[in-house]
Amino acid sequence: MSPGNQGGDLKLWLESQTSKFNRPEFIAYDPIQIPHRYVRSQDIEITAFWTAVLAWGQRKTIIAKATELFSMMGDSPYEFMVNHTEKDRIPFQTFRHRTFQATDTLYFLDFFQRYYRQHSSLEDAFLAGHQTMEKVLSTFHDHFFNSPLAPARTRKHLPTPVRGSTCKRLNMFLRWLVRQDGRGVDFGLWRRIRPSQLMIPLDVHVDRVARKLGLIERKQTDWLTVEELTARLRQYDPQDPVKYDFALFGSSAAPF
Repeated sequence: MSPGNQGGDLKLWLESQTSKFNRPEFIAYDPIQIPHRYVRSQDIEITAFWTAVLAWGQRKTIIAKATELFSMMGDSPYEFMVNHTEKDRIPFQTFRHRTFQATDTLYFLDFFQRYYRQHSSLEDAFLAGHQTMEKVLSTFHDHFFNSPLAPARTRKHLPTPVRGSTCKRLNMFLRWLVRQDGRGVDFGLWRRIRPSQLMIPLDVHVDRVARKLGLIERKQTDWLTVEELTARLRQYDPQDPVKYDFALFGSSAAPF
């Protein structure tokens, strides 16, 4: 049942649906279950990031492929990233998920090894452009691909708002790592990016629901649409607008 699209009625609906899905029972039906298997902060970062990148298609398949990927690392992703040799990468040449191919897998391994040998947290990579979230994401994109080894084809898996992308998967990853509400779903692991800065992870389903609720007027679906929808959600909660992601996509993600 849908709410009216005005004022208090919509806020009440958003709040009630957010509460319905923002609880630990949701984890079992969502790819966020993958990073929840880990305790070490770097393991959470690596598995959350890579799972978010793989998150298209059926949820069961996403979860299965992510499970397969990290089992290849002995379920110790950080230790694997820091210590593995070139020979250890050979088995990953067979890993694929939809259009994510061996070339992409090998470059991700290369990036993470170089990165974690110099930094203790992936959050650092998102702070160099720490102004608007558009700048944060575009700067991270440039940092991720700042290597002569970076394959051109891999760029499609980490889009940038500079080219109009909604950057759904990166925004979802940031929601997972940044939001902190004690409800047990999102991690609240990072503290230097504020929940108020986050942008809504916008995919086809969220776009459709938000338009039905009158939250989007823009005809296209692009980065400007993300900004429009997030601005509307900030009217209901300026400090944590992206919590309403649970309301906008939750009904398709959990059978309760």
